[in-house]
Amino acid sequence: MTKLDATLEMLKDLTDAKGIPGNEREPREVMKKYIEPFADEILTDGLGSLIAKKSGDENGPKIMVSGHLDEVGFMVTQIDDKGFLRFQPVGGWWSQVMLAQRVTIVTNKGDVTGVIGSKPPHILPAEARRKPVEIKDMFIDIGAQSKEEAAEWGVRPGDMVVPYFEFTVMNNEKMLLAKAWDNRIGCAIAIDVLKNLKDADHANVVYGVGSVQEEVGLRGAKTAAAVIKPDIAFAVDVGIAGDTPGISEKEAMSKMGKGPQIILYDASMVSHKGLRDFVVNVADEHSIPYQYDAIPGGGTDAGSIHVTVNGVPSLAITIATRYIHSHAAMLHRDDYENAVKLITEVIKKLDKDTVHNIKFE
Repeated sequence: MTKLDATLEMLKDLTDAKGIPGNEREPREVMKKYIEPFADEILTDGLGSLIAKKSGDENGPKIMVSGHLDEVGFMVTQIDDKGFLRFQPVGGWWSQVMLAQRVTIVTNKGDVTGVIGSKPPHILPAEARRKPVEIKDMFIDIGAQSKEEAAEWGVRPGDMVVPYFEFTVMNNEKMLLAKAWDNRIGCAIAIDVLKNLKDADHANVVYGVGSVQEEVGLRGAKTAAAVIKPDIAFAVDVGIAGDTPGISEKEAMSKMGKGPQIILYDASMVSHKGLRDFVVNVADEHSIPYQYDAIPGGGTDAGSIHVTVNGVPSLAITIATRYIHSHAAMLHRDDYENAVKLITEVIKKLDKDTVHNIKFE
């Protein structure tokens, strides 16, 4: 196995942490551990979003950099008499990536291993075998013999269920495979932006945020933004990689390793033109690679933040990622590092006058 450097150790800690929407305590503690050395103050809002504040100029514009702590997963809804678990997806899942996958049920007595099962194809009629199994017909098998045994192990309705996967550096060491890149990579970007600004001269108050409950409706970013009242906001998240077989450029333009994605449009937000132009100009000035993308469905925390209080110029900057919302997603380390570099350089150039010009000119 590749020896992990400090950055890879942080990415492993973040992605291995278990936290579906409404259950973000573990990834929040990991993010807090890594961001605290670079922050003046750590806050949490009432829903549990982490807010790390770092001042350049206490009277300067407030800049919010938001990644979300939660990952897609499942919740136990009932335990049948034979000890099988019924479950509810929490966040978006495609049924075809779920069957026969290993999961971890997080209980008050510790972790329990399970596997997602369904009726075997051998006993299905030919017509049914050709159709994907619906999520409602799946269950989780934890090896229990009865409802009572499952309860003895601590399993109860409401427990979170997370994909089981271990952080892996591929043979091409720039390629990183993990669960929960969506969106622990955004949390890592927020951490590293504050790290880069620790001794930098800039005229802003920067907030590195780990928001909660993004995958179920961009909820935590809304409450965190209500606390911060930012002047400018960046959502840092994953985007679609269009470089696998069968995808046309018309469907998805971006390629892994070619720079962070500047999102022009998604279902949650039309990006702020003044902010977008400013960011692109900074990228060009510093020769930082970037790609444009537009996504007809889905959204990011910027969708909530930009309509908070009296409106916040916002932009989503994302990392092209393969196989999101599955057990194992893949991204390119260069894209992550260039996103950190780009946001750092943008913040260094922001001040009261610049923010005023972005908003009104």
